[in-house]
Amino acid sequence: MEVEDCGVAYLADDEFSEDVETPVQSARIIEVEKGYVTLHITHQWGPANFTVTVADRDPGADREGYEDIVEVSYVSGSGRLEMTGFSFGESVMCPLPALPAGPGAYRIRYHVKGMDTEGTEDAVDDHYLQIWPAPIGDPVVVKATTQAFEYFLDPEKYERSHGENAR
Repeated sequence: MEVEDCGVAYLADDEFSEDVETPVQSARIIEVEKGYVTLHITHQWGPANFTVTVADRDPGADREGYEDIVEVSYVSGSGRLEMTGFSFGESVMCPLPALPAGPGAYRIRYHVKGMDTEGTEDAVDDHYLQIWPAPIGDPVVVKATTQAFEYFLDPEKYERSHGENAR
């Protein structure tokens, strides 16, 4: 998908419903609001490649292949999700496979590598999402190794500890 600015992509139900009670959650590089999820990506603009696994059970985190991994809960009202990059014009929506349990609660695990360098050299697998049915739970940081993630956790603390080298 194409990102025009702001370094974010979005995941959302293909049909917004006011009736869906989605808990607002944040694991810093992924944030859930009512009806959509914001994903902070490795770069500000250009093509953003995502690998997405929609499964009927937890597929297991890829701890070796990624630098930062977080999880949040999301409630889908339609059982169908779409992704798009931030755009100043009309967004191009990328539909995902239907969610296996239809409407309901899901867990989203977001894997990222290359946050400190605006992506890896080939940028093929820099962003990886896993989505599966699961009860609503608290956000979890599975793995955090980059300075970018440290910044997202606490920008003021990061700037104090890194002085002039801070972002």
